[in-house]
Amino acid sequence: MLSYMFRTTVAVQKVWHWAGPPQRCWTCCASTARLPFSEMDVRRDKPTAVLGFKRTLSHAAPFLVWSRHFHSSAVKQKKRPKLEPPRELDLLRYDMKDLWKGPKPALYLGFAGLIPFVAPPLLMAVTESYSPELAYAQLAYGASIVSFLGGARWGFALPESSPAKPDWINLANSVVPSLLAWVSMLMSDSIVPAATMVIMGLGISLHYDLSLLPTYPSWFKALRSILTTVAFFSLIGTLIINGIYL
Repeated sequence: MLSYMFRTTVAVQKVWHWAGPPQRCWTCCASTARLPFSEMDVRRDKPTAVLGFKRTLSHAAPFLVWSRHFHSSAVKQKKRPKLEPPRELDLLRYDMKDLWKGPKPALYLGFAGLIPFVAPPLLMAVTESYSPELAYAQLAYGASIVSFLGGARWGFALPESSPAKPDWINLANSVVPSLLAWVSMLMSDSIVPAATMVIMGLGISLHYDLSLLPTYPSWFKALRSILTTVAFFSLIGTLIINGIYL
């Protein structure tokens, strides 16, 4: 009788041990439920416990496997922003969109400086005649602009904080446009070689500012490209009118 009661009490304790305390939600039961026979019970009572342990494990295995893959929390997939590679500038290292980012006085004075270049060939084209005085005025103004561009580079290299050091290369390159302007004025008796020399001075100065000195602001390089292009074609127009109406 006592042995039967003892066995019954042990069985009830094992069932209570397997059930455990009540849980708050059914999703937590899978993680906190215990099997009816622990490892220590198997060691104590091998003949009777192993069979019950295997049966219970076979019944509980599907539920445990299913609950292992179940996820009750919402998964938020955050899309990482795609980093766009920085846009590289072209070979001349400037962007034409940055033109209007420059200071207004520089833009106004720069475009106003095209009037002495554009006005002579327009007047000669309208009157359909070649005027040596207008051509000489355009030539003298072009030579002064070429000399000014060389001096601007010289002044850019002088400050201590400037990235362009006042070495032989920078200072010598800034002197070359002034020499070309001087030679063009010496040949002012003939408009063709003089205007050609001014065109060469404008092209060399633009090459210096765009390619050899990349530390100039992008808006200034864009402005220099536009001004030099307009001045170049205005001088070409003067040479064409000279060949037609002279």
